[in-house]
Amino acid sequence: MSAQTLLNLLPSTLMIVSPILIAATGGMICERAGVVNIALEGLMAIGAMTAATAHVLLEDSVRLSIPLALFMGAVMGCLFSLIHAFAAISLRADQVISGTGVNLLANGITVFFSQLLFHADRTANPKLGMLPGPGGIYPTAWLALIILGVASFALYKRPWGLRLRACGEHPAALASAGGKVIRIRYAAVLISGVLAGLSGACIVLTQDIQYTITTINGKGFIALAAVSFGRWTPLGILGASFLFGASSALSVNITNIKTLQFIPSDFFNALPYCITLITLVVFSGKDYAPRAAGQPYDKGRS
Repeated sequence: MSAQTLLNLLPSTLMIVSPILIAATGGMICERAGVVNIALEGLMAIGAMTAATAHVLLEDSVRLSIPLALFMGAVMGCLFSLIHAFAAISLRADQVISGTGVNLLANGITVFFSQLLFHADRTANPKLGMLPGPGGIYPTAWLALIILGVASFALYKRPWGLRLRACGEHPAALASAGGKVIRIRYAAVLISGVLAGLSGACIVLTQDIQYTITTINGKGFIALAAVSFGRWTPLGILGASFLFGASSALSVNITNIKTLQFIPSDFFNALPYCITLITLVVFSGKDYAPRAAGQPYDKGRS
């Protein structure tokens, strides 16, 4: 494969990597606070459906419709993440089951509102989506890098980040020092909801022209795998997101690469998920996760 071919793949690779990186950043923040967020997939679906609907309704004003669609997707992702936060933090429910319930609810509710608003199992087809910038690179690539940079600075350079990381390692110790464990965990889940909703909005505005039940198609779980593979660190999830996103971009653009056309396209369609599974198996024996991740916090027993 020539250098020119790889260069031609860069815009589409960044287009696919960006939403994964945004969602993975939210998942990293959430799990650093001690809450496992399996619900990334469902939150991305909510954000994508909301953004697609807002864009269709406001498409006569293109300059406003794109930023407002991104904003509305982030807001709805935040609001929907309250379900997971309340169940996992206030009710101390099993976080995996809570997140799975949110995913199932999101699948149903997005189709329901699509039927209600557009009388179909998908949103209406807009005239125009987000336009790429110079070099064919979408603004979402720069947005993803800014979000990752801000998250890294907040986690490692600010007192709030220190308290959040302590919340995921030893919440009882943080509480004994006066830290508000419940408040920090709620904030972390809501931030992950904002970023997951924004991620879904980026997908539907750059990769699809309308929201359907297959728009997200496992990207939330890929983002979750990127958090684990990236060892819950900003640079780690950047590399993991690029790995998974690049494999997805290769599967999409395989027909344009003559040297690889002898390989069945189904192999490349399954490649992103195979890489995800392989990396999880390889690194399953290495414990880099926050110690309190997935463990409910009981203020009365701390």
